[in-house]
Amino acid sequence: MRYAYALTTAILLGGAATALSLNQPAGAQTAQNEPGTIQAVAPKAGAPMSFADLVARLQPAVVNISTTQRVKVNANPFAGTPFEMFGGGQGQSVTREAQSLGSGFIISADGYVVTNNHVISAGAQGAVVESITVTLSDGRDFKAKLIGHDAQSDLAVLKIDGATLPFVKFGDSGRARVGDWILAIGNPFGLGGTVTAGIISATHRVTGAGAYDRFIQTDASINRGNSGGPMFDLNGNVIGINSQILSPTGGNVGIGFAIPAEEAKPIIDKLMKGQSITRGYLGIAMQDLTKDLAAGFGLPSDRGTLVARVEPNQPAEKAGIKQGDVIVRVNGKEITPEQTLSYIVANVAPGTRIPVELIRDGKRQTVNVTVAARPPEEQLAQFDPSDQDGGQGDDGDDATTAPSAALGVSVTPLTPPIARSIGVDPSIGGLVIAGVNPSSDAAGKGLQRGDVIVSANQQPVRTAAELGKIVAAAKAAGRKQVVLYIQRKNIGNFFPIGIAGN
Repeated sequence: MRYAYALTTAILLGGAATALSLNQPAGAQTAQNEPGTIQAVAPKAGAPMSFADLVARLQPAVVNISTTQRVKVNANPFAGTPFEMFGGGQGQSVTREAQSLGSGFIISADGYVVTNNHVISAGAQGAVVESITVTLSDGRDFKAKLIGHDAQSDLAVLKIDGATLPFVKFGDSGRARVGDWILAIGNPFGLGGTVTAGIISATHRVTGAGAYDRFIQTDASINRGNSGGPMFDLNGNVIGINSQILSPTGGNVGIGFAIPAEEAKPIIDKLMKGQSITRGYLGIAMQDLTKDLAAGFGLPSDRGTLVARVEPNQPAEKAGIKQGDVIVRVNGKEITPEQTLSYIVANVAPGTRIPVELIRDGKRQTVNVTVAARPPEEQLAQFDPSDQDGGQGDDGDDATTAPSAALGVSVTPLTPPIARSIGVDPSIGGLVIAGVNPSSDAAGKGLQRGDVIVSANQQPVRTAAELGKIVAAAKAAGRKQVVLYIQRKNIGNFFPIGIAGN
């Protein structure tokens, strides 16, 4: 299934379900959720009768954030259409004003505000954020200064100046449990001061969003504009920062994600001090080791991460890590679905030398890697995956299509003309898929005409005969699958393909 990740907010975490009573409000220098100002009383029916007192205490520290941007657009109303030549202002652009809305919360009496980076960053290409306005629940407006932001963690810190500012403190998200009640407060669709309640649906949820990809999942209703707002437990502690929803429509369907406080607070502390955020980097492209891939490699479990590509002159290559290696442990920590390789490495300080345990050809070994600093995202985007194999293509005359019935594909050697026509680097070598049996496992896995088989069971293949020998050896060994490394344009991945009749 394909869903749109709508950048939004609200998420979960909380203590056990409790009914609440409040002490009298403390002074301006006391956090709205200061211990002792919110007292929990054991409920009679298992759930709070009302969240009203808790909300009254916390809501003043939750803010609306709006930005004013200047966006350059083409002055020609027919731009991008077949009638472009008839429009006026050809080649010219005009600057127009745009706005964005989101949420945030004050974390100190002197006006530091936390929100999502995507709330205050310029979304449109060429857009420039001119001003940021923070609006309190009592209607006061403040012009905010951007103190620091980090795109990878999707966090930003603003600063406003006011005489009396309510604020809240972070709690311990590590104590949150699935099933705990939480409150989300924010400004969905620009509607100020909206409160929703739900439970924690999952912790350490991985969504594929990046290195800091461990979210709290909640069923609390969150929508566009909730981004950057706090997630409270029933003791009034901020345990998460609402940041995303999973939705086929862009609206709330009960699956929201929040950045855990334990992940966010160290980054926020650095941003408040004007420090830059650095992360560890190995220089590899990673692929999940599914059960099918594990079976294809003859591995006992689906734990670990498959190395799909090794970037040249980066730490992994220098340490001897190779494409097809399965990394199972880094710096003493096992790679699991909840504790991903990217997450562990990102949290290692650049310059640190760490052990990396991997499986190669069925044997475990350990290499030591000196972690580098992760390059900027725009630099990473310039890496060309097609240059990583380093193999030499077969430039011979053998261009006859040979069948490989056991895998459900027909193949032909990759030649420079074919490489140019399908948009790959001819130096990768391999076999081009000329046809796919629609009833085969290869078709079910998504292989298609024009894909290049670079290797099979981690052995380079240049002819159909070589591929046939590898398939025959796998069958003789009792394997039900052959793992193919497939290059499509500039993207390469491993695919476990079932052997017909086995």
